[in-house]
Amino acid sequence: MISSSPALTVAPGAAPAMLHVLVVDDDEDIRSLICQYLHGYAMSCVGVGNGRAMREAMASRQFDVIVLDLMLPGESGLTLCKEIRSQSSVPILMISAHGEPIERIISLEVGADDFVSKPFDIRELVARIHSVLRRTQAGRQPAASHGSDKPPRQIQFGDWRLNVGLRQLQDKQGVVIPLSNAEFRLLSVLLQRPRTILDRELLLDLTRGCTVDAFDRSIDILISRLRHKLQDDPRNPRLIRTVRGEGYILDAATSCL
Repeated sequence: MISSSPALTVAPGAAPAMLHVLVVDDDEDIRSLICQYLHGYAMSCVGVGNGRAMREAMASRQFDVIVLDLMLPGESGLTLCKEIRSQSSVPILMISAHGEPIERIISLEVGADDFVSKPFDIRELVARIHSVLRRTQAGRQPAASHGSDKPPRQIQFGDWRLNVGLRQLQDKQGVVIPLSNAEFRLLSVLLQRPRTILDRELLLDLTRGCTVDAFDRSIDILISRLRHKLQDDPRNPRLIRTVRGEGYILDAATSCL
């Protein structure tokens, strides 16, 4: 199921700090093999076989990324992905032996940050892990300065506030609404360019082509998820509006705090 080059060395340009990876796969041989190889790429890896063990591992330590199998007995990978995303912004890389387009789409819809089909070369998995983490770091540093040498800590728009440093969306009561890494990046891009029409291709580029081979539908999925979390009626959205044939626009004034 997994192939690799004979020599295991840290890939050029990889971060020197040890990365902590949680692998959730019910096939003991596969998860053991993944963990064995990731150790060779300067990653500390914990492998578990089900949702219960995953929760125990996450309660005992923090992970930089989670590699989650789609097809698990009992609680599926999709169910676990949705649960994780409701509580954390940790990057999630979904793996599956099928890799059908619908599986990729649904994985995105429930909050996955990337998707890899089995069988895969371990070097691809390593590259995807580093790519997801680079996008996460980039999302923490919005490009726009908003008239200042330093990026804003918080951005107010309508009844909502995005805490850029903590990567948290808050409603007017201060309740935190969890965001996936992809959702955070997309919302950051929209807030940097309020009341400006952005087409799908530009959004894909500005959000660094988040996952699933950067197909156009991924932006539509993320917009739908953001609207849901912002309580923006999808039948008559007023905050993130669709401009037919052109793209999307964040129709709200913003202020930096």
